Amino acid sequence: MAHVREGRGPTLTVVGGGVIGLGCALAAADAGWRVTVLTDPDSPRAADVAGGMLGSLGEGHPGEDALLEITADSVRRWPELLARLGDPAIAAADDSLFVGVAAADVAFLSQLARFVWSKSVDESVLRQVTGREIRELEPALGSRLVGGYLASGEGAVDNRALLAALETTLARAGGVVVPRRVDSLAGLEGDRILVAAGLGSSKLVAGVDLYAAKGEILRLSANAWSVPGPRHVVRARVGDRMVYLVPRRGGIVVGATQYEPIDADDRAPRVSGVADLLADALEVMPGLRTYDLAEAGVGMRPCTPDGLPIVRELDDRVIVAAGHGRNGIVLAPWTSHRVVEILGKAAAE
Repeated sequence: MAHVREGRGPTLTVVGGGVIGLGCALAAADAGWRVTVLTDPDSPRAADVAGGMLGSLGEGHPGEDALLEITADSVRRWPELLARLGDPAIAAADDSLFVGVAAADVAFLSQLARFVWSKSVDESVLRQVTGREIRELEPALGSRLVGGYLASGEGAVDNRALLAALETTLARAGGVVVPRRVDSLAGLEGDRILVAAGLGSSKLVAGVDLYAAKGEILRLSANAWSVPGPRHVVRARVGDRMVYLVPRRGGIVVGATQYEPIDADDRAPRVSGVADLLADALEVMPGLRTYDLAEAGVGMRPCTPDGLPIVRELDDRVIVAAGHGRNGIVLAPWTSHRVVEILGKAAAE
């Protein structure tokens, strides 16, 4: 049985201790709910393997207008969440550079800026930059970069510092995190149940159609010989692929691949994926050769057929928040807000 803490107020049991589950739990606790989070200690969290970018533009692609809209809404909510967590170590960067290695790459970015990005940001947020300006902003980037865009406010967080801060802040708000695997919702205590178990959500509730996308991310650590890392998030178009470099204290995160896994146990880094990431990252920042390869991480992202997260009430007790794909971290505030809206509506009825 779940151990919902004693006291006044309605009770909420959250199944899933990833960034969505913890973010919703904290928001619910702040709204007066008594919250218990059940998290499987043996199940990897998608947010443990992430770049942590908070911008909407990097996730804005043709045909994804609905996703861009909710992502932009969530980005506007991030400053409030960061203030609530109160840990400056979470922030990793404030702005992003979108860069291209060749003229065709910049043309691709320009098409996004004109027809997609302009729908969610005003002109003051996005500024076109030349290759010379890119190197003035980030001297360690390669001389072959010919142009791109500077996106003000398109920052990033340290994903693992974020998860730790969410747990700490939730505990201070009276929430409880219990290590426990949940195979069925039957028998769970709580006035309401929130299923935020990533890919496992489809096994717990009917009608939640999710599939896994495998993604690799590299963590590079600086040594005494390493060139200084970037201050911005660097998102580069290299041919037909995108690669990003995200600063971390003492290193850089490089990502990310995305493709269909062989099966649910396909969690080993694939040589081709790691090789592509390294080749593209070195094209953008040759000085990465001076870093140490600290980790080649693999995450399984819970995706939906239409690319949009599932955040809805299933019945008078169960809510689901799942299927965020590559956008779990950036969409955490929007999802938390939506879940609290659902909880508030039900409490008022």
